[in-house]
Amino acid sequence: MQKLLFIILTALSVSSCTTDSIDRTLEFSAKQTLSLYRSVKDLDGRLPRSIDPSGQLVTSNDAYWCSGFTAGTLWYLYEYTACDSLKAAAEALTERIERQQYNTGSHDVGFMIYCSSGNAYRLTSNPAYRDVILNAARSLSTRFNPALGVIRSWDHLQWHFPVIIDNLMNLELLCEATRLSGDTSFLHIAVSHADTTMKYHFRPDGSSYHVVDYGVLQDGFPLRQTHQGCADASAWARGQAWALYGYTMMFRETKKPEYLAQAIKIANFILNHPRLPADGIPYWDFDAPDIPNALRDASAGAIICSALIELSAFADKNLAGKYLKAAEKQIATLSSPEYLAETNTNGNFILKHGVGNLPNRSEIDVPLTYADYYFVEALIRYKKQNKS
Repeated sequence: MQKLLFIILTALSVSSCTTDSIDRTLEFSAKQTLSLYRSVKDLDGRLPRSIDPSGQLVTSNDAYWCSGFTAGTLWYLYEYTACDSLKAAAEALTERIERQQYNTGSHDVGFMIYCSSGNAYRLTSNPAYRDVILNAARSLSTRFNPALGVIRSWDHLQWHFPVIIDNLMNLELLCEATRLSGDTSFLHIAVSHADTTMKYHFRPDGSSYHVVDYGVLQDGFPLRQTHQGCADASAWARGQAWALYGYTMMFRETKKPEYLAQAIKIANFILNHPRLPADGIPYWDFDAPDIPNALRDASAGAIICSALIELSAFADKNLAGKYLKAAEKQIATLSSPEYLAETNTNGNFILKHGVGNLPNRSEIDVPLTYADYYFVEALIRYKKQNKS
């Protein structure tokens, strides 16, 4: 009965994805994230990460791949509210991450720096943030292998030259660096990585492998496996989300029609999948063996939602309507009590029910900073795109 009531309420919410409902969710998000900031304000150098099984806040250092997301969320919420307290909080957390601009040991400097300093520069035009972005782009560029045409992801684990689908998200930093500096080498690397990923990471149906090892050949192709999905051949939900967002972003940056076509193919795989739940929030893996009892991943839903809103501005009228309707459904679901936290609960994160790395038993059914970031980004994008 409760499940039926939730479905009915969600359906009603979809039909009323109004400015007022979006504003209420953003206002709640602003208060909640400011409380989250206050919980780490006096923790020297620490940044929000998640909560533990007892509900206690888990933090990270600035080198963790998610270190920039809460700062980015605060910048988006400052953009919405023009609240000085949110700006001060965003500045404080952004400063804690800035030394990562010199990190050449991680492909995730795009996540770390672009979500924090990238949004900071976009909203303030402070040249200090511009310098951070350019230094981070130089650091990321050192991981590019011209012979292979891709940016290396990890320097550890069992692979020789691994590239994960997530790495598409770091290309936005490089595109921005070319725009800011006029140095086209950054954009060249981003395009090469996107082109090579499109060639080797995808199956005919538009779904993506998680890990491609360019250091090992198997049947004439780089070795294709998973690290966070349920199987090498499965469609790990957040991986599909990264792919959709990445090619939508790369089309925006380059206007290459191949990227738009790829984004549409990925979107259609996701939205037409028989195992996508009716409320639009995917199971953690589209091929999880325990569907329909498998865990949902709010982070994948939020990333897909934000990407679909942007993609709807590029696609033809019929597809645009389909994508926007799907995004509205996802917003309604994520804004419902099933996923949206109550004030001062959930470790002061916005969304519940994220799945980090289920095979490795890490961050299972907990809030995740990137879920909050892309959810708030989706709300902001929706407001801008539907502004009367």
